[in-house]
Amino acid sequence: MSEKDTVFSSSVKYNGVFSFKDFYAFCYEWLTEETGIGVSEGKYEEKIKGDSKDILVEWSGSKTVSDYFKFSIDVTFSISGLRNVEITQSGKKIQTNQGGIKVSTKGTLIRDYQGKFETSAFNKFLRSIYEKWVITSRIGQFEDKLACSCNSFLEQVKAYLDLEGKK
Repeated sequence: MSEKDTVFSSSVKYNGVFSFKDFYAFCYEWLTEETGIGVSEGKYEEKIKGDSKDILVEWSGSKTVSDYFKFSIDVTFSISGLRNVEITQSGKKIQTNQGGIKVSTKGTLIRDYQGKFETSAFNKFLRSIYEKWVITSRIGQFEDKLACSCNSFLEQVKAYLDLEGKK
């Protein structure tokens, strides 16, 4: 069994005007292009409540970074009270959305993802020595890199929503 360590877990909340369609596309493109992680949508749930709707979207993705390490990122979008609104921007009327959104991100570093050290008790012992004495600094580097990628994603989400809300 591979060892999984959650190295990053955080969320961002926003309430205001934004285009959900454009936001969704922005997040997908940023994650796939900037981090190189292949993202798949595991869940899309939509509940209609009168003139508004609540949406729950769950993404997961992973990227192999070496023979021993793998990055895994889980992103959850929780949108509440999403309504279609019309705003005036630069003298033009534009159809967009308004509501609350929470974006949660969790980054997990997976060690020995192929389970090569799981074949016997002796190999498990060797893995503990390998991790404790041989690759200690490399584990720290990969944890920092994954945490930085997750944090950068949330910073981009904040910046995007901040700009969208001020249009």
